Amino acid sequence: MNEFRKEFVKEYLTELKRMMEAAEADLIRKTDKFASILLEARENKKTIFLMGNGGSSSTASHVAQDLAKCTITEGLPRFKVMALTDSIPVMLAWANDASFEDIFIEQLKSLMEPGDIVVGISGSGNSMNVIKAIEYANENGGLTIGLSGYDGGKLLKCAQENIHVASFHMQRVEDIHLLVWHLLICLLRDESAKPEVS
Repeated sequence: MNEFRKEFVKEYLTELKRMMEAAEADLIRKTDKFASILLEARENKKTIFLMGNGGSSSTASHVAQDLAKCTITEGLPRFKVMALTDSIPVMLAWANDASFEDIFIEQLKSLMEPGDIVVGISGSGNSMNVIKAIEYANENGGLTIGLSGYDGGKLLKCAQENIHVASFHMQRVEDIHLLVWHLLICLLRDESAKPEVS
């Protein structure tokens, strides 16, 4: 066995475990709060918008798919959810004709209603297209959630609710972001399917 690879894998997984253990109490509290926010949005037929760049754009698309499909429960309304990362022609049009910083905010100007949820995902916390969209949502009656890494950047300061992964390793930050969403989606699915106790 290649010793470098063996030690690399062990170190990577050890660090992920350490990060999860350090964040456990905060994640329990935040997951409880986010579950309430999302369930209220579903009940009130509000839309959940997600956005991010690079790997975080894939997370936004992945989460939108999971929320839309994997949480369906008979007798309950479905989540209304959209990844702003998925309309490539719209994003490219705004990037080309205005600015890359405007690819998300301009979509929100057309689609967002007061009370909708806007989720921004940024490993650095400083993606200006995400920041501008979050600020717009804040100013126009949206409820904003930020997922960041590094020192949290501007996103940690401007989103109303946050999950901050305090690591400067981008891939580990993205690992935790996706894990948090998978945890939350599984929770929503299983909680919604539980029979009510009379």
